[in-house]
Amino acid sequence: ISRFKMTTLLSLLLGAGPLLLLALNPVHGSDNATLPLVLWHGMGDSCCNPLSMGSIKKMVEETIPGIDVLSLMIGKTVIQDTENGFFMDVNEQVSMVCSQLAQDPKLKDGYNAMGFSQGGQFLRAVAQRCPSPPMKTLISVGGQQQGVYGLPKCPGESSHICDWIRKKLNSGAYTDIVQKHLVQAQYWHDPLNDDLYKKHSLFLADINQERVVNETYKKNLQLLDKFVMVKFLQDSVVDPADTEDRLGLAAMDAAGKLDFLGTEGDHLQFTREWFNAKLVPYLR
Repeated sequence: ISRFKMTTLLSLLLGAGPLLLLALNPVHGSDNATLPLVLWHGMGDSCCNPLSMGSIKKMVEETIPGIDVLSLMIGKTVIQDTENGFFMDVNEQVSMVCSQLAQDPKLKDGYNAMGFSQGGQFLRAVAQRCPSPPMKTLISVGGQQQGVYGLPKCPGESSHICDWIRKKLNSGAYTDIVQKHLVQAQYWHDPLNDDLYKKHSLFLADINQERVVNETYKKNLQLLDKFVMVKFLQDSVVDPADTEDRLGLAAMDAAGKLDFLGTEGDHLQFTREWFNAKLVPYLR
């Protein structure tokens, strides 16, 4: 069920179709040095999995010599990091990350950020809520910026956790206990129960301005030099796969700050060649 309601231009950009690449303008610091990169992993993953985020971090470091890459760990261990991607209040996660970034001297002059799946929308919350240190470019890779209504394919498909999550989401995504203790419920956007969503969503309804308009959120997002959104055209994890404008994205597009990329493949499935050709230029 798509809730995509943008202007005609943005509809064309985000709709299913061939690869859409508007511009690749690298962003540099004041001394023309490469900015640090902050990564936030997706559901069921961790900061340091050698087959996923660890590999991404290594790939970026090999491609851009000298770059500082911070892959966020939400918790004190990799196990906690993975579990928190399912069970830790998203607002607490964002607050924790904001504090960590503010205390990192390497980021004081700015940084670029890249979020994968739910990590993409979590980093947008960082951009909206925590403008210091300044995020320059935000790349959302398969992020659910308008939330999800359905969990068709969950990491660990054979495990009981995915079935349990589906049961909780389908039976009471907007109950207090589920909202507080299940990450995916906090960006569950049920178009058939919009009033419940707006009233009880602890995270998504807030950052998408669906209860009240927070001008600070809008202003802070406008501070980005680039907001890049990547959509996987055969995505079987994000449902719906489209997003809609809630924070002045049309104005950002008019200012040349929005880039939309579409790529063939399922959720977070891409090659090193595609990553280097399409995303790395934003980081140089």
